[in-house]
Amino acid sequence: MSVTFSALENILERYPPSSEHLISALQDVQAKFNYIPPAAMTAVCEHLGVPLSRGWAVSTFYKAFSLEPRGEHDIAVCMGTACHVRGGRNVYDKFRRDLGIEDQEGTTRDLTFSLRQVRCLGCCSMAPVAQVDEEIHGNLSQRKAGSLIKLYRKR
Repeated sequence: MSVTFSALENILERYPPSSEHLISALQDVQAKFNYIPPAAMTAVCEHLGVPLSRGWAVSTFYKAFSLEPRGEHDIAVCMGTACHVRGGRNVYDKFRRDLGIEDQEGTTRDLTFSLRQVRCLGCCSMAPVAQVDEEIHGNLSQRKAGSLIKLYRKR
C-alpha cells in the first residue's frame, strides 16, 4: 500500500498538534501501512510539531515499530528456554524454509509474511510457541508450522 495524502490525513486528523501524541500517531501509521514509511514519518512530525530526529529516535527505540515493510501476517517464534528445549529452533527453521526467508529474520517477497524471533511469549507450558498476528499457537511441531502457513495464506 502506498502512502497517500488521504490515508495520512485520516490518521492525523485524530491528533491535535502536540508532541504527546507521537507514539499513538506512529502506531496508527504502522497499523495502516505495516511499517512507518519515511513520508509518513515526515508528515506525522510536521503535524505534531515534533523534530524529525525525535520521530526517528522513537521509532528506532521501540521494537514494535518497523522502518522496513512488514508482511500482512507477522509470525513471532518464541526462543525462550522452554521453547528452545522443546524444539523451538526446529519450528523456526521450518517457517523460514517454507516461507523462503534466507536471513535470520525477514519478510517474504510478496509481503504476505514477516518472521522474527522473540525471547518469550509467556506461554511456557505450551512450548514451543509462535504468535501469528494476535493469535498464540502452542505445542508446535514442524508439521503444525507448515499447516499454519497454509491457514494464514487463505486469510
